[in-house]
Amino acid sequence: MSDRNTMHKDGQLFPVPVAAATEIFGGHMICANAAGFAVPGVATAGFTVLGVADGYVDNSTGAAGDTVVVVRRRKSWNFANLGADAVTQAQVGKTCYLADSQTVAKTSNADARPVAGVVLGVDADGVWVLI
Repeated sequence: MSDRNTMHKDGQLFPVPVAAATEIFGGHMICANAAGFAVPGVATAGFTVLGVADGYVDNSTGAAGDTVVVVRRRKSWNFANLGADAVTQAQVGKTCYLADSQTVAKTSNADARPVAGVVLGVDADGVWVLI
């Protein structure tokens, strides 16, 4: 047995191929759809939150994988709080869920919403989420 020079990345920024006919805006949560392509965050069972888009990407006329979006994670982001299912101070340290690409909610809505991340704080600006 010998040492191995194992390649690595920091995992904070990474490219993800974008789904066909998709436009992604910077600063919005990004999900992987069932096929593994990047789409704007939507409350769809089976989608997985990857992080936040680092910039705008337009693949509205392209096929799946024609463009990539750079996704950023391992940061705390401030998102709107869904009034009908609001995250509260009691959720600090617990999981919150994606309601849309800019909004988080307290519950999974019977598993219809993917996990957004961990709540780090709730204030007048919204919910601080570690993704």
